[in-house]
Amino acid sequence: MGSALVFRYAGTCRSIPSASQIRTDCRAMSSIERVVLVTGAGSGIGAATARHIAAPDTALVIHTRKNAEGLDKVAETSRQKGASVVTVTGDLAAPPAAGDLVELARSKFGRLDQIVSNAGSARRAQFGTLTEAQLRADTDLIGIAFFRLVSAALPDLTASPWGRVIAVSSFVAHTFGANGTVFPATAFGKAGLEGLAKALAWQLATSGTTVNCVVPGYTRKDPSGHAALDPAAWETARLATPMRKLGEPTDVAAAISFLLSREAGHVTGQTLHIDGGLSLL
Repeated sequence: MGSALVFRYAGTCRSIPSASQIRTDCRAMSSIERVVLVTGAGSGIGAATARHIAAPDTALVIHTRKNAEGLDKVAETSRQKGASVVTVTGDLAAPPAAGDLVELARSKFGRLDQIVSNAGSARRAQFGTLTEAQLRADTDLIGIAFFRLVSAALPDLTASPWGRVIAVSSFVAHTFGANGTVFPATAFGKAGLEGLAKALAWQLATSGTTVNCVVPGYTRKDPSGHAALDPAAWETARLATPMRKLGEPTDVAAAISFLLSREAGHVTGQTLHIDGGLSLL
């Protein structure tokens, strides 16, 4: 692996597994039906997704930028459900990071079958205050990181009998001014993400690997996660949503879980809004 990844990019690094640990994983390989990478899994949608799909037949590589405590809790819950889990922290905007994540999955589990690209940010800065550096930073974290991940994993995704890619987008790339909020940099990054995902869906279609996007609306945050809105704004957002309630991370995780399933094998190139009707406005 490259220098960007040794289980964690920042904070206290875990040591590389010993040969005996790797052999232990390999002995269990026959019981693992899929190896799934989930980015942005320290809280919110990514954490809920990892917990939802954790099972004895699933190996998880879960990532967060810096919420190591939250990620460890997700890992513990996932292991209790029988999943094999590796945790990683670090900045996916760093050029080597995506490739290192893919190589970690290969070194631990022999392959990578599925990717849930959930890492991102919500930046409210508008024109006049938004800087070009901020725009580039969000693009690097959202669209470029996705491009690097799927490019590094392309041989695995093409060869997998259960290949799946999910790109987690956002309503801010579709709905502008709802609840008085506009996120230009995030909208730019997420719209590009959706375009990349659709192009990849077409390219991988003949291999049987599916690629889809989910588009959450206003979704409640975990206490440990970053909130882009203050409590009053969240209440306004609830009232602005036709169903008059905020989404929960588990709502989005359930949809992602279906799209990752074998039953969703004929669904590709789609954009699924999970927003309580917000996209109707």
